[in-house]
Amino acid sequence: MDRILIIDDEEHILELLDFNLSLEGYEVITTMSSLDGLDIIKQDKPDLVLLDWMLPKMSGIELLNIIRSDEDYDDIAVIMLTAKNMEEDKLEGLTIGADDYVTKPFSIKELSARVKNILKRYNKQDSNNKTNKIGSNKLKAGDLILELDRHEVYLRDRLIDLTVKEYGILKLLLENKGRVISREYILEKIWGYDYFGETRTVDVHIRYLRKKLGEDENFIDTIRGLGYKIK
Repeated sequence: MDRILIIDDEEHILELLDFNLSLEGYEVITTMSSLDGLDIIKQDKPDLVLLDWMLPKMSGIELLNIIRSDEDYDDIAVIMLTAKNMEEDKLEGLTIGADDYVTKPFSIKELSARVKNILKRYNKQDSNNKTNKIGSNKLKAGDLILELDRHEVYLRDRLIDLTVKEYGILKLLLENKGRVISREYILEKIWGYDYFGETRTVDVHIRYLRKKLGEDENFIDTIRGLGYKIK
């Protein structure tokens, strides 16, 4: 599920976009603050940011500069969403690195189509490049390698004996390397839609997984109140 972060200081726009994009099947995060938005980008790394230009404390164009100055965020798409409709403003946003520039007022159907097309392009690039994969059958993070074909995990060339659920959790985290994965999402993906157990189940499996990784038990980060991630 693609994640979209919306940063806009107009509450009615946040509500409109949140409602419609959620209906499209996206996971939507909203904030009225560019500073909070930057924190979310650092912790949760969305797939796409809908970014207003005129924001208090730090403008959208300043935040765009920060995003495009850090190679860790190269795979984040950005659409500027603003009332600034002068040609020079559009050129500035596109030159800095916005993927698209939409002026207010806008058509929600047109914006949705633009979002879909941009994410499709980024996802295609990601499938071709896969920076966290070695070839097409391995996932890697540091000295940890997960062999997809053989369902085996190695840490510094040492085979790690994992249960099916532990392997599934580790695979899910590696596939989403750098992103925070919620306990609810892990339950849905690993245990399935029909599982009605508590999210505490995930914590227990993560604890055993860390123990099996030995001295690398902090390899999986706990993001308080949000979930887990692998850097």
